[in-house]
This record gives sequence, structure tokens and C-alpha cells, in this order.
Amino acid sequence: MTQVELKSNTPPEDNQPGHKVVAHTEHPKAWKWYDYFTFNVDHKVIGIQYLVTAFVFYLIGGLMAIAMRAELATPDADVLDPNLYNAFMTNHGTFMIFLWIVPSAIGGFGNYLVPLMVGARDMAFPKLNAVAFWLNPPAGALLLASFIFGGSQSGWTAYPPLSLVTANTAQSLWILAIVLVGTSSILGSLNFVITIWKMKIPSMRWDQLPLFCWAIMATSVLALLSTPVLAAGLVLLLFDLNFGTSFFKPDAGGNVVIYQHLFWFYSHPAVYLMILPIFGIMSEVIPVHARKPIFGYKAIAYSSLAICVVGLFVWVHHMFTSGTPGWMRMFFTISTLIVAVPTGVKIFGWVATLWGGKIRFTTAMLFAIGLLSMFVMGGLSGVTMGTAPFDVHIHDTYYVVAHFHYVLFGGSVFGIYAGIYHWFPKMTGRMLNETWGRVHFFLTFIGTNLTFLPMHELGLQGMPRRVAMYDPQFTTLNQICTIGAFILGLSVIPFTINIIWSWIAGAKAGDNPWNALTLEWTTTSPPAIENWEVLPVLTHGPYDYGKNGHSVEGTQNATAVTANS
Repeated sequence: MTQVELKSNTPPEDNQPGHKVVAHTEHPKAWKWYDYFTFNVDHKVIGIQYLVTAFVFYLIGGLMAIAMRAELATPDADVLDPNLYNAFMTNHGTFMIFLWIVPSAIGGFGNYLVPLMVGARDMAFPKLNAVAFWLNPPAGALLLASFIFGGSQSGWTAYPPLSLVTANTAQSLWILAIVLVGTSSILGSLNFVITIWKMKIPSMRWDQLPLFCWAIMATSVLALLSTPVLAAGLVLLLFDLNFGTSFFKPDAGGNVVIYQHLFWFYSHPAVYLMILPIFGIMSEVIPVHARKPIFGYKAIAYSSLAICVVGLFVWVHHMFTSGTPGWMRMFFTISTLIVAVPTGVKIFGWVATLWGGKIRFTTAMLFAIGLLSMFVMGGLSGVTMGTAPFDVHIHDTYYVVAHFHYVLFGGSVFGIYAGIYHWFPKMTGRMLNETWGRVHFFLTFIGTNLTFLPMHELGLQGMPRRVAMYDPQFTTLNQICTIGAFILGLSVIPFTINIIWSWIAGAKAGDNPWNALTLEWTTTSPPAIENWEVLPVLTHGPYDYGKNGHSVEGTQNATAVTANS
């Protein structure tokens, strides 16, 4: 065991700089590759574990999607057996939501960046953080194991009574997997809230907190309030499946609508769990690559909190066709329209930041701008669906599929890609190849629009979702969607090659290749195991481009000053 004397600016009692503390550490100078396969408590290792594991599950879910689109190229069931199609449809959604977007956006970027952005050496509870990650691989294994028993076939919503009569063992494994992921989300969210509140450096005021941290804070509070409700509903469903209870069995006095309330009380906020961290990524990427201060910092920060609050009161718009009384429809139509306001505030702030900026069209910026266009499209269709009369008309049609994917693929996945291209140099010390990055972007952009834009028309014409066989009149549009899906599948190839090759032999990045001003860029790339030898002292805001001597053109500027130990 070695002793290291550090000059800390966070003494335990008086918060005055200059207090001497002695830190004991057994850490090596750098982690080896095999450390990333162990129960490691370093928040940066855990962040990369989340990102890589989630990407593997993304590939699995994507292969299921391609198989489904191959089936839908013709009206007949000539590629997949209908039962296998149902299992792929159910688990595609489950993998993409619970094991790709949520773990990568919150667990991956959140774990890696939050301590660095607030000037902490690690998360508040490092071991709990590792436990939260290691609940995810078993969850994925349970979902894959469910195919041994036919796979869950009731959709990612698992509505009873359908979920009570199809593939009992597979459905039970599905429920256990989601409970594991939910437990991971609760543990991680608790860690984020305490880390941001208690461990940010004293010199950082709340109005200097990076907007990504504001987004993670709002996301974590939302997860803590909503996830236990889903867990309760799924446990009751598990009891109905295996222990003879009748909470949701209509023929035994159970109430299936109660399950829908329990499910959507979490699962609509889950949309914000997936998109709020992405909003935070957007708020970090755009100012750096536009070389301009973020427009409306406080409005963007507080709009995250507004989404957190209002987002808890919109879930019934998923249930307008479930015998919902008129007064309830009216209330949730209004709340659904209101929740669009803080989202609009963010979009306005990002566009105003781009306006007049010295934009560098890096791959990260291309994905950020692509996200703006995609999310506006998804948001507009979401507003139409939030009004009860229109929603009743297009409920359970492909219009819903189109909206959902524009929001979550065009929104969340584009944001994840933007974050990877932006922070990959920090994580690895090497640059991604920009040429291959642009190929990846354009394939993804074209594939996304070609896949999901025609689905709006399919839905308006009345094609139901979640079916393997359909009326031949929908064939042409479905074939266009299938071509787009295959382009999307191809887009992952240059990205994967770029990541692996650049990690091994990419150009050296330096500590701050983007000349950014947030704290994570004041460390080495990749960061030291404990982030800093001496904790930083903040001297200016995270987005002060063109202010206080910080050049708009991108000359190197330090974000913090540190004393020599």
C-alpha cells in the first residue's frame, strides 16, 4: 500500500482550501484491459462497461429488428414463424429500451462523466455503482434464455390477459430480467443524486453546473419516483403467472386496467429517462462545436426539472382507448401538451446557440444537428397523439411506431452517437476517424428516415402494428421501410470498425482536442485513475466561449487552476 499526500480543497469540517489529507490507494497507474471484465469500482471503468455491454445488446436487438423487417417485406409469413415474430417483436423493444438506451445514456455517459464534471474522484458509493452495472448482464442473459421456452410474446408492455396465457416460463424470465434492470436503475439513480449534491467542488456554483449534470439529476429523481411502481406491477404479474393469485385475471375478479396504470406510470417517464440524458449530451456538444456560449443556460437547466415533474402526470395518454372517462382524457391531454413546452425551450436554446456560431461540422456535431431534425419530427407527431380524438383514431397503428422511433432512435440513439464521437478522445486518448464517422452519420440519417417516415402513412391508412401478416395494399410502403432497415443495419459496420481501429491505433488526441471548457477536459486523456492528483478549483463557467479571454476560435484554454502537490 502506498501513501499519497494530496492538497485537497474539500476538508471535512471547514471547507477551507489548504487542508492536508492522506489518501491510501492500491491502484495501479493505469487499468489493464482485463480490469474491464472485473468487479471494478472506478466510475470510468464502469461507464465503459455500461457502454460496451449496452452496445452488444443493441446489436442483438438490431438483428431482431432486421429479421422482423425482412418478414414484413411481404404480406405473408414467409421468413419468420408468427410465434417467433412475436417473440422478436417483444424482445427487440425490451433490449433496445431497457438494455441499450437507458444503460448507455444514464449508466454509460452518466458514470463516466458526472464525477469528472463536478470535480469528484469517484461516485459517492463506488461498490454500489459496480453492483448496479453487474445486474445488467444477467438481465440480458435471462431475456436470451427465455427463447429456450419460446420467448415472451406479449409485447414489451406485457399486458394481461395476453401475458398470462402465452409462454408462461418465458414470460416469467422476462419479468425477472426487467426487475433486475429496474433495481440497477434505482441504485444508480440514488448514487447520481448524492454525488451531484454532495461531491461537487465548493468553487462550483449551481449556475456553473454542466447542463449534462442537471439532466442526470432530473433523470435520477424521475427514476427513483417511477421505477418502484413498475417493479410492483411486474411482481404482481409474476404472482399471477406462478402462484395462483388473480390481481390481473379478469375471469377471477382481477383488473387489467390497473396493470396498465402501474406499467405506464413508469414507462412514459421511461421515455424521459431515455431522452433527458441525451438532452444533456446535446447541451454539451453544441456549444463546444459551435464555439459559442449556450443560449438560455438557466432555462435549459430548469426545463429538465420541469420535465421531471410534469412527466409524472402524462401516463394516461397511452390509455385513451382503455375505457378512460372523459374528464381523465381531458386532463391528460392538457398535461401531455404542457410537457412539450420545456422540451421546446431546450430546442429553442440549442438552435439559438447554433445561430451565428463558428460551427465545426465534426461527426459529433452532425449527429447533434441530425437529432434536432429527428426529434422535432417525433415531437410534432407526439403532440398530435397527445390529443384524445386523434389518438383514438391511430391507436395501435404504425403511426405510433413511427412516432416512437423518431423520438427514441432519431433522438436517443443519435444523441448516444454524438456523445461517443465527442467523448471518445477523453475515454481512450485517441481520435475517431472523421471520414468514417461521416459515412456512419449519412447512412444512419438516410436509413432512419427511409425506415420510419413511411410508417406515418401506413398508420394513417390503418395498418395495425405488431403483426407479421398484413393486407397486400401496404406492401410497397413496407418494402421501402425494409430497405431503410437494412441501410440502418449496414450503418453499424463502419461505426464498429472505426471504434475498434481507433481505440487500437487512432491518432493521439491530447488532453483537450475540442478546446472545451468543462472540467472533464482538464484531466489527462484518458484520465488518471483518481481523476486528478489535486482537485481543481473552478475559475469560470462551463460555456464561456468568447468570454473572459476564452477564444471563440478554439485556442487552448484551461478550465481550472490547480496547485502543485
